[in-house]
Amino acid sequence: MSAVSVAGLVVRYGRVTAVDGVSFDAHAGEVLALLGPNGAGKTTTVETLEGYRRPDAGRVSVLGLDPIADHAELTRHVGVMLQQGGVYPGIRAREALRLFAAFYHPDHEDPDELLDRVGLASVASSTWRALSGGEQQRLSLALAVVGRPRVAFLDEPTAGVDPGGRQVVRQVVRDLAGAGTAVVLTTHELEEVERVADRVVIVDRGTVVAAGTPAELTSSGAPVEEIRFGAPAGLDTAVLAVALGAAVEEVTPGEYRVDTAPTPAAVAALTAWLAEHDLSLADLRAGRQTLEDVFLRLTGPDSHPGAR
Repeated sequence: MSAVSVAGLVVRYGRVTAVDGVSFDAHAGEVLALLGPNGAGKTTTVETLEGYRRPDAGRVSVLGLDPIADHAELTRHVGVMLQQGGVYPGIRAREALRLFAAFYHPDHEDPDELLDRVGLASVASSTWRALSGGEQQRLSLALAVVGRPRVAFLDEPTAGVDPGGRQVVRQVVRDLAGAGTAVVLTTHELEEVERVADRVVIVDRGTVVAAGTPAELTSSGAPVEEIRFGAPAGLDTAVLAVALGAAVEEVTPGEYRVDTAPTPAAVAALTAWLAEHDLSLADLRAGRQTLEDVFLRLTGPDSHPGAR
């Protein structure tokens, strides 16, 4: 049995259909990322799974239970991380974690050990309002997992978190899945998804437009006839274009696109030119989409002909 099951879910707000026939499953020990642009229906779907929205049609279940009818039973087995708020601003980090742990007595994580795992031991006596945005995010994550949940819903767990904090968050998510927890996370950080997600569901305008592993999604679609690479900003793209025999564009500072098929000869010519000019190569992507490429192709303006 799936830990989380969504089948033909429809949720309406008056005449507006926010979720229109969404279906997916999440399994124990799996990290499932639910992606979509703002207004796509992600939050409404998760709130329905948490028991805060009633479906207009379709079926949802968490651990085989109805999120509304069995809400009291379900809350003992589910952890929820909100993107913002939900914590009294004057409470201290250690106090908050001990309070939440008491809700799950006796089966919960040790609050002090968990504070150390999320890198907050040094600010355990600080109030919520005194914590930085990244520290608040890590405390919110700790509050969501202190009860050793069988299912965890994590909303933007790395938003506003610095690189070191992101490593901490990733490890906590991996540990959850390793312990058999089904993790459903929503995020706009697509690089994070490629690092931690086992499967991805992309929704747009209330419907599922793609689902699969990150590898399956990034290998889908037409071959990418270009080379992308990272190098110092401000390269003379005209000179490089002559050397490669193809147009070169600096897409963003330090990120370049070469308009040519990603053949071994083209890649060799590029790396040779960089070596000749003693320039470092930060990243090289030849003929491979990123998850961001897939996401934009499926949810961008061009994916809806006639839309304005």
